[in-house]
Amino acid sequence: MRLRVEFTTEPFDLDEAPAHAVVARDVVTGAELDAVDVGPFGNTAEGDADRVLDAVTALLRESLQAGATRVSVQVNVIGEAGQGEGDAT
Repeated sequence: MRLRVEFTTEPFDLDEAPAHAVVARDVVTGAELDAVDVGPFGNTAEGDADRVLDAVTALLRESLQAGATRVSVQVNVIGEAGQGEGDAT
């Protein structure tokens, strides 16, 4: 199964990216996910369900430790893994 995660961290700082936002983005860009798109107010990434879920766990833990007071996360199923990937359903 493939998943797409969308997330934002708060509080916002319009002058520079706060530490919690940088940490969350670093987690996702380092997680070997596909179609990673980072922006000032929202971030998305896609990939294998296990990798996405592991990345979500890490970004929650690490961004909260770095000072985030709120993390908004949405996870959507976008398809099945290719043959030989993931669990067969």
